[in-house]
Amino acid sequence: MEDYQFVDGTLLSSVIEALIFSSPEPITSKRICEIIFQGDEQLEIETEQVEQFIDRLNERYDANGRPFAIEHTGGGYTLATRERYHRWLSIFQHENAYRKLSQSAIETLAIIAYKQPIIKPEVDQIRGVDSGYIIRQLLEKALVEVSGRADSPGKPLLYTTTLYFLKHFGINSVDELPKPREIEEILKDDDMAEHRQFLFERQVELADDDTQASILDLLDADESPEDEEDFGENED
Repeated sequence: MEDYQFVDGTLLSSVIEALIFSSPEPITSKRICEIIFQGDEQLEIETEQVEQFIDRLNERYDANGRPFAIEHTGGGYTLATRERYHRWLSIFQHENAYRKLSQSAIETLAIIAYKQPIIKPEVDQIRGVDSGYIIRQLLEKALVEVSGRADSPGKPLLYTTTLYFLKHFGINSVDELPKPREIEEILKDDDMAEHRQFLFERQVELADDDTQASILDLLDADESPEDEEDFGENED
């Protein structure tokens, strides 16, 4: 399909690009088709045509050496920086506090991801401690959600992972989750100490030999065990 030009000179490919750019969540090709039709009822396109335009946009980004591309993740399309730029972006962004997870939260999230839908008592039984406080944290971070109630005495709440969880880890479905033994390596990037270590390593890379030794000494002195979280607070 040739690039369609609207009466004001706007190109269809630019409209698709603008929708992907402005969407706070991954946007599906079906939704893009619906919005384009609402904007101009004379133009009705199929999802396959949207995907063709996205391929062309990515080819254009590639040819011009752009640092980003359109990726399919979380069930839709989103603009993302290319992996080769992540070294610098990680230093600049250093993750935000919203996404940082403690070791306890990582453990609980992994259990929910692999056992979903799951009720809190089952999470507690696997972990050996009360998980009410941690589950509330994960709910606040939009990584898990309540998906219903179990058909058992008391009708306890069922917990599952969210679309944001998929986007956060760059997958389209929970079927793409790695084996349980690999999950900790993937998730531990959200640990605060891990990012502090990362920043120090980057500083060491850029320093001379004497400065490297000083930085490493500071790092060793700065490290201390992470305080355990208080699990005394129970879920209502």
